[in-house]
Amino acid sequence: MPVPAPGTPLRLRSCDFPAGRPLVMAIVNRTPDSFYPGARQYADDVAHLAVATAVEQGADIVDVGGVRAGPGERVGTDEELRRVIPFLERVRAEHPGLPLSIDTWRSQVARRACEIGIDLINDVWGGHDPRLVQVAAESGAGLVCSHAGGARPRTLPQRVAYGTHPEAVLEEVLGSLTAAARRAVAAGVDPRSVVVDPAPDFGKNTWHGLTLLRNVRALAGLGHPLLIALSRKDLIGETLGLGVEDRLEGTLAATAVAAWCGAGVFRTHDVAATRRVLDMVAALRGEMPPSAVLRGLA
Repeated sequence: MPVPAPGTPLRLRSCDFPAGRPLVMAIVNRTPDSFYPGARQYADDVAHLAVATAVEQGADIVDVGGVRAGPGERVGTDEELRRVIPFLERVRAEHPGLPLSIDTWRSQVARRACEIGIDLINDVWGGHDPRLVQVAAESGAGLVCSHAGGARPRTLPQRVAYGTHPEAVLEEVLGSLTAAARRAVAAGVDPRSVVVDPAPDFGKNTWHGLTLLRNVRALAGLGHPLLIALSRKDLIGETLGLGVEDRLEGTLAATAVAAWCGAGVFRTHDVAATRRVLDMVAALRGEMPPSAVLRGLA
């Protein structure tokens, strides 16, 4: 079986990540109501320990968010700022070389985070606030261009349709991500710092998500690093009939397939397990040597 082409190199300010080295993006949620209880890092001490643990376990990027993605209590801009900005200031001071990402759809929050020197804006709601692109361009931060199918922030999909044939969602996502990446580059974002994300579960049902995962090679061929964010999502749970606490194996199986097919960045709640899976896939692809080869040689 031929090995698919490697992913695309990524630059985040002064950090250059080569193609063929899958990256782990650790999730740190400054929220009390995240859908996965294991990721509720609202308390300062819990959140700072989560960052330190993620770094120790091999995270390449830490993604910090202050608002639950799904429906829940209303969190205004001021409250989101309160949850994430002082925290990011301390993390930047304690981990000066660690690439940091802010998970927000609000340009006001992204701008304050960029003043601290964060490296990446993770816009999971697909350009709902069009000013985010300019914030990234002016600050020199990277930008995640996501596909949410036009859904409004914190809403659940309702009978979403993307045409009359099974591959229509792929055509829609490829076209949308291509256009979003071009807009970001035209606005002044370094093309090496533009990441694309098909965003399973966002404005999509489980059939849509499975179709996109079967077509990772096409998504990885867009010319920008491909982010896969499916950690413990409903896509995994509905496919296997499992609750959020039991979705790790399904997440890792999909992670391995996506990594083999050229995806480059993996957003996860489970850093150590994801790091091991990605390293094993990289070895199978011939992009990383074994840590030791002793069997049969002694």
